Amino acid sequence: MKKLLLIALFCGNAAAAELMICNGEYALCAASGSTPTGKMITVKGKKFAEGMAVCPILKGRSIANGALMNKSCDAPVGKVWSLFSTETEYPQAPTWATTKAVVREFTVTKDAGMSNQWSFLCDRQAKPVNGVNLASCYGPINESPWNNGRVKFGTTAFTAAPVGAPNPVGGNFPNK
Repeated sequence: MKKLLLIALFCGNAAAAELMICNGEYALCAASGSTPTGKMITVKGKKFAEGMAVCPILKGRSIANGALMNKSCDAPVGKVWSLFSTETEYPQAPTWATTKAVVREFTVTKDAGMSNQWSFLCDRQAKPVNGVNLASCYGPINESPWNNGRVKFGTTAFTAAPVGAPNPVGGNFPNK
């Protein structure tokens, strides 16, 4: 059911994004937290605090926002795109063991924001951890993946990151 909800959210908001299906390697940050880098990132002309999330690299079909990726699934050498997928089990921190994702809701607050890593570039990490290839992904904190707006405190968001993860990677519910 949650898988269908997420697909409906993406498809229902296609006007805000140029959806593409990619096939190959991608980082899946859905269960990761994001640590502020102290830098700013500009997305479609708007500045946001930048966050870095460590995410597993998977291989297969994924959903991308072509508007943020120059309409190409090809990442530069040494990099990988952070994309969305319908995988329900994948490696998760801190052990990087493959675990079932548990999607949950949370409230965005000043002390607990959310991070949008969807369709942003990641740096491949040099060494696998427990056999899992990882990427350091960089994206905006408190930016809506649906409309590029600033996510306000008090907004309901969703993530598969565990409770207590800093700035969980996820998204706000559209129109909220």
